[in-house]
Amino acid sequence: MSDSVNVAVIYYSSTGTNTVVAKEIADTAERAGAQVRLRRVTELAPQAAIDSNPRWAANAKATADIEVASPEDTVWADAIVFGTPTRYGNVTAQLKQFIDTLGGLWAEGRLADKVYSGFTSSATLHGGQESTLLALYTTIHHFGGIIVSPGYTDPSKFTDGNPYGTSHVDAQGEKPVDDTTLKAARVQAERVVRFTRALKSGLVTA
Repeated sequence: MSDSVNVAVIYYSSTGTNTVVAKEIADTAERAGAQVRLRRVTELAPQAAIDSNPRWAANAKATADIEVASPEDTVWADAIVFGTPTRYGNVTAQLKQFIDTLGGLWAEGRLADKVYSGFTSSATLHGGQESTLLALYTTIHHFGGIIVSPGYTDPSKFTDGNPYGTSHVDAQGEKPVDDTTLKAARVQAERVVRFTRALKSGLVTA
């Protein structure tokens, strides 16, 4: 029996914070033995808006070689880790638009019984991180997915403080992703791979 696990990290990032976290989660999952697809969702903002913000334009250029997510990536995956900045305490339009393309797969039951987890960021402290992840997880309940959040399962979680998923406050670009956030990402990725492997093995042997 194979213990291989497929993990898709599907995210949106405008100015790069969530790109850094997505790459850390993807790299950690791969080191934990998973097959990984790192995918960005389609940008919906007009080019003029992107060009008006140097960090946004730089991230768009730096991530141009990362493949754009497709519904097939969710079919392939045993576990899906979604990433999104918070927008008014909710999921970004870009990630939501991708999720909305999955209706056919949802209707066929092909999104059920997979592991899901999420990560986020905001410009300010208490800027909607928890509500964004809870909103994301509401969708997962409709999928029939299995949410694997980090909880307070590692001593480091009492430092980063978010049991719902990795999150970072970038203070309008003044605070780049730090060791605390990267550690949270590693804890989350390892937990996702571990429980996905256990679940997959249990379903095979049941």
